Amino acid sequence: MNTELLTLAQAVERLLAADKILLLCHKNPDGDTVGSAAALLHALRAQGKTVGLACSDPIPPRYDHMQVTAFDGEFEPEYIVAIDVASLQLFGAGTVDWAQKSDLCIDHHGSHSRYSDALVLDDKAAACAEIIYELLLEMGAEITPLIADCLYTGIATDTGCFKFANVTPATHRIAAALMEHGCAYTKLNAHLFESKSRSQLAVERQLLKNMEFYYKGRCALTWLTLEDIEATGAKPVDLESTTGIARAIEGVKIGVTMRQQPSGSWKISVRAAEGVNASSVATAFGGGGHKGAAGCEVFGGLENAKQALLAEVARHLPSEDEPEGGEAD
Repeated sequence: MNTELLTLAQAVERLLAADKILLLCHKNPDGDTVGSAAALLHALRAQGKTVGLACSDPIPPRYDHMQVTAFDGEFEPEYIVAIDVASLQLFGAGTVDWAQKSDLCIDHHGSHSRYSDALVLDDKAAACAEIIYELLLEMGAEITPLIADCLYTGIATDTGCFKFANVTPATHRIAAALMEHGCAYTKLNAHLFESKSRSQLAVERQLLKNMEFYYKGRCALTWLTLEDIEATGAKPVDLESTTGIARAIEGVKIGVTMRQQPSGSWKISVRAAEGVNASSVATAFGGGGHKGAAGCEVFGGLENAKQALLAEVARHLPSEDEPEGGEAD
């Protein structure tokens, strides 16, 4: 597809020219896709637009503070915008048909596959919410405390509460501006990062039990089968918040978390230390993301999927690392 690259000013012009706008989030929605879309939704509604937000999966209750409800077909969209979605693979069955007709995508993933008619892309932004903030300034929109909360949620969750390597000086400047606009950052930090459900703890325990180490301990790999997930009683939000466990172990350069899907495929989360590119691993399987964090989908049985992933990981580890067998924790 010949995707047109737009400036923020051009994107604002097209958004304001439309009256009925549908915003699309990726499946298994996280704080950035929801926060970015919610902020844009509230700003466009303040401009008198009819706006809906669609996602193939339910929006987790932990994001209720952003005050959005799922689109239920109450209007026929005239303009479709995908938010923080790098490829069509990341849409679920409920939204992929709309995504294939998307007029605009706003994204920060360097691996973006350019599936929409037009694109605003800034792969230097730590979160899509940073781009939305700049777009709202270009629009002349009021950054209300609610919008500030939405944008802060997107930035904070996509940066691990400002701990990840994707954080830039601009990230902190935007966060400071959101604080000045009244975002409840203390409450949000506590809500998003300092509270865990019992089922989340059960998931973490199972992931640690399944953990294996490869390549002189430079790679940690773990997984959750459907049976594991059912046994923990975990909800999707509990699973999304555990993707960094493998990478957090001392000495690990690449952490791989595998999660079996109802279809039998494996959702893969790759987290990498500085100097290693997680996106390169995920791109080999049709996914993508950033240097520090990326994802993809792999098909097949557990052992075959593991071996395929480990072979790709080996290609991206520092050259002094020699392959060696897995060692259970």
